[in-house]
Amino acid sequence: MSGEVQSEVTTLLSAAARGEAGATDRLFPLVYEELRRMAGALMSREARGHTLQPTALVHEAYVRLVGPGGDGGAVSWENKAHFFGAAARAMRRILIDHARRVRAARSSAASGGEAGAELPTLGSGVTGGGVSGDRAADDLVLLDGALESLRTRDERQHEVVMYRFFGGLTIEQTAGVMGLSAATIKNEWSFARAWLLREMDGRRGGAVS
Repeated sequence: MSGEVQSEVTTLLSAAARGEAGATDRLFPLVYEELRRMAGALMSREARGHTLQPTALVHEAYVRLVGPGGDGGAVSWENKAHFFGAAARAMRRILIDHARRVRAARSSAASGGEAGAELPTLGSGVTGGGVSGDRAADDLVLLDGALESLRTRDERQHEVVMYRFFGGLTIEQTAGVMGLSAATIKNEWSFARAWLLREMDGRRGGAVS
């Protein structure tokens, strides 16, 4: 995103926060590619056959951000980093909701033997390795609960995970939006990832749904 476009995005975010008519409509084409990259980073972890696609994920996330009753509520983004953080949270919610539907469908299936729809694995983000759609759905639900626990334990580490895993940002990009050094982000990501793995293993062992 060029400096000129970034400046326009900032202007439109402020306009949207003031309730200026049409601001969110003009904003979408400017942020679409970045949102598409975020969604693509998430969906690249999936196996083939996922019922969600990056473009659909982008559009649903944006609707949640700007629509009535969505994750954005009354539009009041403070800056570009805040907006993309909100987008990452919206994508997280969409994927977790999808995972819960997969699990519910699996539980209610009469045969019990048909695999659920494929979901993004936690491979390159948290857990490592490719897994089946059923396992991916279980892991995403476990991750959601673990992330809530992490947020109460360490807000900054939680934010790093949101940008890195759900936002698809690199260490350097995360450092930029959070105003921290790359070394700090790398350490926080390492600690958060290890903690989440332990938390998820504990929840899995305790059959936490």
